[in-house]
Amino acid sequence: MASCEPSFQGPCAEGSARPRSAGRKRKREWPTEEGSEEESAPGAQDLWVVETLCGLKMKLKRQRVSSVRPEHHQAFTRLLGPCAEGSARPRSAGRKRKREWPREEGSEEESAPGAQDLWVVETLCGLKMKLKRQRVSSVRPEHHQAFTRLLEDPVIKRFLAWDTNLRLSDKYLLSMVIAYFSRAGLFSWQYRRIHFFLALYLAVDMEEHYHAPKQAILSFLYGENICSQRPLFHKLRFQFFRSMDWRARVTREECEEIQAFDPGLWVWRRDRALLSETT
Repeated sequence: MASCEPSFQGPCAEGSARPRSAGRKRKREWPTEEGSEEESAPGAQDLWVVETLCGLKMKLKRQRVSSVRPEHHQAFTRLLGPCAEGSARPRSAGRKRKREWPREEGSEEESAPGAQDLWVVETLCGLKMKLKRQRVSSVRPEHHQAFTRLLEDPVIKRFLAWDTNLRLSDKYLLSMVIAYFSRAGLFSWQYRRIHFFLALYLAVDMEEHYHAPKQAILSFLYGENICSQRPLFHKLRFQFFRSMDWRARVTREECEEIQAFDPGLWVWRRDRALLSETT
C-alpha cells in the first residue's frame, strides 16, 4: 500500500548547491603573472612601466602599487602609544651605542658619523646609468684655519715638543681634533687653547687604551693648579662632548681626508710608523 504522506523537496534539490555558512569564506583566485610563483596582494594595483626600449620595440614590466597610504602608518603609530611616536628610549650619556653606517661595495671601513652621502654618476652607457655613493665630509676650511692658528699657541707648541714619543699627539689624534671642531658647532674664531686640549683628550680616550699620559695634558694646561682645576676641566669636557652630539668616533679614511687638505702642514709628519723606523 502506497504511503499517503506527501513528499517535500527542500530548496537544495532544485539544482542549487548547499548554502555556505556566513563564517566560511571562499578563497578568491587572483590572476598571477606568467612565470611568477607568488600571488599579488589583494587590494594592490598593478602598474605597467617601461623596462627596456630598443628602437621601436618596447618591453613592459608589471609593477605592483600598494594600497597602503601614509595615514595608515600614522594611525598604527598613534595606537602603539607615546613611546612609539618617533622617539626611542633615552640612552645614558656614559653608554656609547655603536651605530651601523652603510658601507660601499668593497670598502672595509665605515663612513664617519656626521658625514653626508652624495650620489654621483660613475658611468653612463646609453640609457643605463651607474651611480656611486660619495661621502661629503662635514669639515670646512675654517676648521682647518682654527686648528692651524692654535698651533702657534706657546703652550700647545711646548706640549707638542714634549711629546716626542707621539703617544698623545700623533697625526691621527691631531686629525681627530679638527673633526671634533667641525662637530662642536662653534665659530672658527671661538676656538681657544682649552678647546684644543679638550678635543685632544677626547681623541685619546677614543683611540688609546692607557690613561696615565693624559694627565700631561692637564699639567701643560693648568701648571701647578692642576688639582684645583681638574673638576672644571672634566665638566668642560662633558659639555664639549655633548655639543658634538656624543659623536666621537672618527674613521681612518676621514683622518686621511683631513690631512690631504693641507699635506704640507708640519704636524702631519708626526707619524708613529716613521718614529719606529728611526729608533
